[in-house]
Amino acid sequence: MDKTFASAEAALHDVGDGAVIMSGGFGLCGNPENLIAALHRKNVRGLTIISNNCGTDTKGLGTLLANGQVKKMVSSYVGENKTFERLFLGGQLEVELNPQGTLAERIRAGGAGIAGFYTPTGYGTQVAEGKETREFDGKMYVLERGLRADFTIVRAWKGDRWGNLLFRKTARNFSPMMCAAGKVTIAEVEQLVDVGELSPDQIHTPGIYVQRVIVGAGYEKPIERRTVRPRPRSEGAV
Repeated sequence: MDKTFASAEAALHDVGDGAVIMSGGFGLCGNPENLIAALHRKNVRGLTIISNNCGTDTKGLGTLLANGQVKKMVSSYVGENKTFERLFLGGQLEVELNPQGTLAERIRAGGAGIAGFYTPTGYGTQVAEGKETREFDGKMYVLERGLRADFTIVRAWKGDRWGNLLFRKTARNFSPMMCAAGKVTIAEVEQLVDVGELSPDQIHTPGIYVQRVIVGAGYEKPIERRTVRPRPRSEGAV
């Protein structure tokens, strides 16, 4: 039952060229930093990556993109990455854009064994081109397929050796759904705790969905775009 691996490289040992990888994270929040860095060092090519976005030019999944490792992105938001824009417009990157809720549901459906579902989102737009449509109760819907991946990589706040995971706040984002949708799920945890320390009511992802666990280190946790309000001037200030 002990699913821990000594390093990110060891946990990614069978990831090869052409793999389909789901990666948790929303912007740079919740990125599996150690696993992404290990994929960069491994230099596997022709990857299809399913993730909300592709990080920035120099952070997160953007490092794999800049290194020429990514063939296709299945994403929802891509607005913070100039490398992404350049490669896409130059025909060097295949992109499958999804409405954000549709992307989340496609991942959830894939993990639940659901082949496809109908949604009204995107009907009448480019999103629906080439897809089956159907009317229900006087409203048009688009058929979307569930998503699966060869590997899922996520970062959890806490986890145990059996693979039970607890995510923290917004770093949770897509990760629990992705854990269910990957054939092999690899989780890096900020804190590895003893089995039984996590209350069953706290666990976001049961260990049955996780095959490999590593302990992460050296987290940078960068902020994608820092926006702050000016401080109000104190009364009497000149």
